[in-house]
Amino acid sequence: MKKSKFSDHQILSILKQHEAGVSVAELAREHGISTALIYQWRSKYGGMDAALMKRLKDLESENARLKKMYAEERIKAELRQEALEGKL
Repeated sequence: MKKSKFSDHQILSILKQHEAGVSVAELAREHGISTALIYQWRSKYGGMDAALMKRLKDLESENARLKKMYAEERIKAELRQEALEGKL
């Protein structure tokens, strides 16, 4: 997963500025990001505080780790199955 150049705190502060009435175009220009990124952040992190945002990121990283572990185990099971079929 690509690492953001903005910290969780920075993302939340940008979103709070938007909620306070600053336009998306102005925020994008000020922080050097696209307007689409602000809308993505708003849909993903809107209404969250720092603790919830950290919890979400922890769960996403754990989910990625578990998916990788499952894929590795699935490959091992397929190799075992092929080896058994070859011996028969």
